[in-house]
Amino acid sequence: MKKLLLILLAFTAVYTVNAQIETPQPSPSSKLEQQVGLTDITIKYSRPGVKGRKIFGGLEAFDKIWRTGANARTSITFSTDATVNGQTLEAGTYAIFTKPGVETWEVYFYTDYKGSGVPQEWDASKVAAKTTVKPMELPFSVETLTLDINNIKEHSATLDLIWDKTVIAVPFEVPTDKLVSAGIDKVMGGPGARDYYAAAVYYLEAGKDINKAKEWMDAAMSKIEKPGFWQLRQQSLVYAKAGDKKAAIEIAKKSLAGAEKAGNSAYINMNKASLKEWGAM
Repeated sequence: MKKLLLILLAFTAVYTVNAQIETPQPSPSSKLEQQVGLTDITIKYSRPGVKGRKIFGGLEAFDKIWRTGANARTSITFSTDATVNGQTLEAGTYAIFTKPGVETWEVYFYTDYKGSGVPQEWDASKVAAKTTVKPMELPFSVETLTLDINNIKEHSATLDLIWDKTVIAVPFEVPTDKLVSAGIDKVMGGPGARDYYAAAVYYLEAGKDINKAKEWMDAAMSKIEKPGFWQLRQQSLVYAKAGDKKAAIEIAKKSLAGAEKAGNSAYINMNKASLKEWGAM
């Protein structure tokens, strides 16, 4: 009896070890996180491979809705509202479905992101946004389906799909200016030097009210005992943009002196280039 028990235990141990063997997934899962402006974007999807097959017009038929990946539905999450083709996607998670075509692709952002595959009954009321894009052909093949966020700017980017020899890019926008402006308005009741400085630089780079930027920059500098050469650099740019070249030159010279003392070649070169542009060198 004891011998039989030992045999059973040994068999169980072998079975347990075998049961724990893991093998690679045919379509491994992936997670992409990217910030655009002040919006956090997360994409979760599975990545099938070409494996010698014809993909679009073959494995994935033209003019038929595709789950845009494998296994569970591909999903995209926006931390703020976003806009696709003039349509608002409220902050939240959406499934990405596509309909590949020879000349154009249709891209759908679907509110029901749970489950796997395309819904058995397509519900048009769950399409939060839809757009049409033209596919581009690559001169080489990309083996594994790739989703990415590219062409990133403060207010926009593209959601890119790349697989085999096909690329599509879906433009979208995020409300960066609205969020920053709201933040500025919120703190302007009692802002410190950092708040004034950040607001001024943002207005300068975003092409907004330069006079307001100058006002905020002056307020920031009045609160800083010894402005850094990088801060003086931004102040000179604000003054130049506001049309006060004389003051911009004087401030740029101070920034240049500070950069030379610090041995910062990048700021030395930038200041010299600006002084030359403004007729001071």
